[in-house]
Amino acid sequence: MACFVVPAVEAVVTAAAAKIVKNNEKEALPVSEGENTGKSFKIPFSRKLRWLTNLLLGGSALLLFEHIWHGEVVPYFPFLTAASNPQDSVEMLHEMATAGVTMALLTTAIWGVMLLVAHIAEKRVNAAQSSEVNE
Repeated sequence: MACFVVPAVEAVVTAAAAKIVKNNEKEALPVSEGENTGKSFKIPFSRKLRWLTNLLLGGSALLLFEHIWHGEVVPYFPFLTAASNPQDSVEMLHEMATAGVTMALLTTAIWGVMLLVAHIAEKRVNAAQSSEVNE
């Protein structure tokens, strides 16, 4: 009914955090393709936070569409059909606490795997650069 709200709220929080982190980050060290500048390659953490934001917003948008399709979200107040009835509100909050939190945690865990893969890729690029410099 409203499980998409939890990942959407997390997306808003991560978007704000990404903006704050971007303002606090020092100069990023991008390396152009095929160019060896002698600097190490590192993806800024603000970009990695945007990955999480995009994952969460994409999933929330798809779930919102599905809920609109099934008539659980309507274009008039109270927008969530379950919010109009106290009995349905309890069920809606339970769904948000179970399914919504589970989806948000699973998406964040997948993002964590993405970070691990990105870290390994960064190490490989830096190792390849250092071996080119030494040759």
